[in-house]
Amino acid sequence: MSDAAPTVEGSEIALDADWNAAYIDGEWRRLEGRERIDVTNPSTGEVITQVPAASRDDVDEAFAAAKEAQVEWENTPLEERASVVRTVAKLLEEYEDEVREILAAEGGSAKSKQDIEWGGSVSFGYDAAQYAYRADGRHAQSQIPGKENIVERKPVGVVGVISPWNVPLKLSFRAVAPAIATGNSVVLKPAEDTSISGGLLLARLFEEAGLPDGVLNVVPGEGATAGDQAASHPDCDVMAFTGSTRAGRIVGKNVVDHFGFPALELGGNNPHVVLEDADLDAAVEAGTFGSFWNQGQVCISINRHIVHESVYDEYAERLAERAAELKVGNPVDDDDVVVGPIINESQRDQMMEYVEETVEAGGEVLTGGEADGLFVEPTVITNVTNDMAAACNEHFGPIVPVIPFSDDEEAVEIANDTEYGLAGSVHSGDLGRARDVSDQIDVGMMHVNDQPVNVEPHMPFGGMKESGIGRYNGEYIIDEFTEVKWTSVQREDRGYPF
Repeated sequence: MSDAAPTVEGSEIALDADWNAAYIDGEWRRLEGRERIDVTNPSTGEVITQVPAASRDDVDEAFAAAKEAQVEWENTPLEERASVVRTVAKLLEEYEDEVREILAAEGGSAKSKQDIEWGGSVSFGYDAAQYAYRADGRHAQSQIPGKENIVERKPVGVVGVISPWNVPLKLSFRAVAPAIATGNSVVLKPAEDTSISGGLLLARLFEEAGLPDGVLNVVPGEGATAGDQAASHPDCDVMAFTGSTRAGRIVGKNVVDHFGFPALELGGNNPHVVLEDADLDAAVEAGTFGSFWNQGQVCISINRHIVHESVYDEYAERLAERAAELKVGNPVDDDDVVVGPIINESQRDQMMEYVEETVEAGGEVLTGGEADGLFVEPTVITNVTNDMAAACNEHFGPIVPVIPFSDDEEAVEIANDTEYGLAGSVHSGDLGRARDVSDQIDVGMMHVNDQPVNVEPHMPFGGMKESGIGRYNGEYIIDEFTEVKWTSVQREDRGYPF
């Protein structure tokens, strides 16, 4: 067994606390002899801390602990399960300042992003606590005289979670909290860039909330090692993965190979369609928020602005004016910052390549287009076609390609001309027409006269096509974290044909 660190108290929920450990079976383990992963502030390049890179053996220990703990946890009274999750939501409120500081320093989160991630996690926690009661069954009539049919929902067992770096706290919590509330145990592998907010922070909060040992285990590490082992582990009954479609294919194959269920929320190339009768003020404001919140580093951000040719120039110019007004900088130092840093160099380099390729193909930069360190200017590009690099790829940055169309049919064709189908939005002064257009766009989440960055804890979150499998939130995630069992009871003597 790895060396154990001293138990961490709740008072140590702070950016400068000791995070250099994994959390396995209720112990903070140093994992001596393992490689270390630098957790870096993307605004300054400063190394905040190091965390251990868990080995495959460490992941195996985490699953062994989770499997053993799950049996007793499943049989724990519902209110005790609900109370633990509810308490974590309360602790998030209590530690608001500390959590915000971690989000700003580790993930480069501007205040507007902190507001949604921290606040959304709190509200989600309170909602998820009720899942303990909502995972109910039913009685049904039988076609056989004297028979009673009972349908129950049972926890699946052990839920694996591999979470992303872009909204790490919320996207980890949205899987961990429902899994625990419905009687499962969890092994969580957070993204390397955000091991604190995406994993170790939750371990400390659940520990302080009184969660029994082994029900939640957090193993920071590399995706190719700890992540692959988690997805491949035979005791992983459901793998809740959020990330790129490329990585999701690998995770999905690993999970299905041992007949686990892959709950995959993957990439997007989300359209923001502006019809000629749209309120341009509203469409531009929605387009600004939907493109630049969290530097565009969110799967449901607007990737393409698809605008009717009659209002195309005005829309693009007004959007460029709004983009140029947005303050770029270090969110740790300035609450007025709207656009913080890109998470790392590889992400920045990829999106800047897309911009360069798009300009070479004929796109025109109206504003932005440059980077200073990891700070990428809010960028608006016109004269774009759907096959240009910034439009056909999920650029995952503060990049706005604006594509013209001539009629509703062409707008739908452009919107659907992608392998993705996650989210979208349509703006029109005629709500009926907007619905007609939006109904033809193949996405799992559509927003009329709004923008795609929308999440509500009781609404289904997920996509079509190569944007994933399954849905998060409410009854939809309960379906994925429970198994249905049918039991029939023959109350009266039954006759048989032989």
